[in-house]
Amino acid sequence: MDSTAQTAPGAGTGHGHDRMILALACVAQFMVILDVSVVNVALPSIGRSLDYTPVGLQWVVNAYVLTFAGFLLLGGRAADLYGRRKVYLFGVVLFTAASLVGGLAQTSTWLTTARAVQGIGGAFLSPATLTILVTSFSGLRLAKALGLWGAMGGAGGAAGVLLGGVLTAELSWRWVLFINIPIGVVTALGALAYLTEARRAGSTARLDVWGSLTVTAGLAVLAYGIVNTDIYPWGSARTLITLAVAVVLLAVFLFLQLKVSATPLMPLRLFRSRWVVGANLIMLLTGAAVFCMWYFLSLFMQNVLHYSPLRAGLAFAPMTLAIIVGAQTASRLLPRWGARRIIFVGTLMATVGFIWLTQMSSSVGYWTAVFGGGTLVSLALGMAFTPLASAATTGVDRSEAGLASGMLNTSRQVGGSIGLAALATVATSHTDHLEHGGVDVSTALASGYGRAFAVAAALAAVAFVATAIIPSKARAATAVPDAAPPREVVGGSAVDGPEPAGTLDPA
Repeated sequence: MDSTAQTAPGAGTGHGHDRMILALACVAQFMVILDVSVVNVALPSIGRSLDYTPVGLQWVVNAYVLTFAGFLLLGGRAADLYGRRKVYLFGVVLFTAASLVGGLAQTSTWLTTARAVQGIGGAFLSPATLTILVTSFSGLRLAKALGLWGAMGGAGGAAGVLLGGVLTAELSWRWVLFINIPIGVVTALGALAYLTEARRAGSTARLDVWGSLTVTAGLAVLAYGIVNTDIYPWGSARTLITLAVAVVLLAVFLFLQLKVSATPLMPLRLFRSRWVVGANLIMLLTGAAVFCMWYFLSLFMQNVLHYSPLRAGLAFAPMTLAIIVGAQTASRLLPRWGARRIIFVGTLMATVGFIWLTQMSSSVGYWTAVFGGGTLVSLALGMAFTPLASAATTGVDRSEAGLASGMLNTSRQVGGSIGLAALATVATSHTDHLEHGGVDVSTALASGYGRAFAVAAALAAVAFVATAIIPSKARAATAVPDAAPPREVVGGSAVDGPEPAGTLDPA
C-alpha cells in the first residue's frame, strides 16, 4: 500500500497532538521513576507500621527495583512486537492497580508483593514511553523531546523524596502509593484518546518469557545474597551458595539468549555497537552510585539530623530543580557537543559530588553535608541521562527502539538494585563496627553513610573512565537511526507510518 494513502489517526495533526504525545510519555516516565524513590522518606513510618526488620526494610525499595529491572527487556520487546499503545495501557493499568493494593497493605509481605507487581507494570510502561518518542519525533524535535523526557525521569527520582516527605507528614505513608491512582487514570484515558499504534505488521515473533524470569530470579537472588552478608559473612556457606545460585540463573539466562530463544530478550549482537556498550555500562555504574544517594540522604536527615519527614522531603527540592536544569542544558548542548562530551562532564561532576558527600558527619548540618554534594550529583545526573538515552539508540533500527530503551533502563535499574544492596551492606557493617567499639549512634550512622558514598564516588569515577568507549564523534547525535519507519496499524490494516508533521516545541 502506498504510504501516502492512509495515515495513523492523529499523525501529523500538528502542535497540540505532538504536545499530548510528549506529555503522555513524560508523565508516565515521571510516575515510574518517582516510585523508585517516593518511599524513601516514608521508610521509617512504613517500618514501624508494618513491622519490617531493619534489613528487610530495604525490600520496600528493592522489590520494586528488581522486578522493574528484570522485566524491562520484556516490556521493551513487547512494545516493539505488540505496539506501543497496547503496552503503554497494560503497563499503566497494572501499575495503578498495584499502587492501590500496596496502599491498602496490612503486612510487610503484602506491601512487598504489591511493590514487586508495581515494578512489573513499570517495566512495561517505561520502555513504551521512549518507544513513543523515538517513533514519533526525529532530529532536533527528538533531541528536545528526549531532553524533557530525561528531565521528567530524573526529576521523578528527586521529586519522589520531596513528595514522599510531604505526603507522609500531612497524610500517611499510604499516600505515597495512592498518589499514583489519579495520575494513572488520567494517563490511561489520554493514551486511549491520543496514542496510535506503531509496530511491524505481520510479526510472528514471540516474547522470551523464560529469559525474563531467569534474569529476574538471578538478580533477586544476587541482591538477597549481598543484603544478607551483614548476617552471613561473605565466606560463609550460606552466602556462597546463594551467590552461586544467582550465577547459575544468570548463566542460564545467557544460554537462553545465545542458543535457545528464537527472539532473545537481549540480542547480544546489539553489543557489537560501541554506542550501546558504552551507554549501558555507564548507566549501570551511575545507577549503582546514584540510587543510593536518595536512600542514604533521606536516612541521614531523619536519623542523624532528626528532620521530620516533611522537612526531609523539602530539603530535596534543590536537587529536583538541579536535575531539570541539567537535563534541559544537555538537550540544548547535544546537537553541538555530541553525547560523549556531555557524558564526560556529567560523570566527572558526579564523582566530585560523591566525594563531597563523604564528608558528612553528625557534627555538620544540611548546608555542609547534604546541599552541595547532593545538588552537584543531581545536576550531573540530569546532564548525563539525555545523551545516554541518545547514545543507547544510535544505530538501532526503529523496530528495536523499545528493546534498546529497555536495555538502557535495565542497566540503570540493575545497577541501582545491586548497588543499593551492596552499599547498604557497606554502610550497615561499618556502622555496626563503630557502635560495637563504643561510638555513639549518630556518629556511627553518619560514618556508615559516608563510607557508602566513598564507594559511590569510586563507581562514578569508573563511569567517567568508561566514557572513552563511546565514539568521539556522533554520526548524528540526535538523529533517529537510519532505518525504515515502523508500519502504522490503523483500523486493523497496516500502512507505512510517516513522521508526524507537526512541529515540536516543548518550550
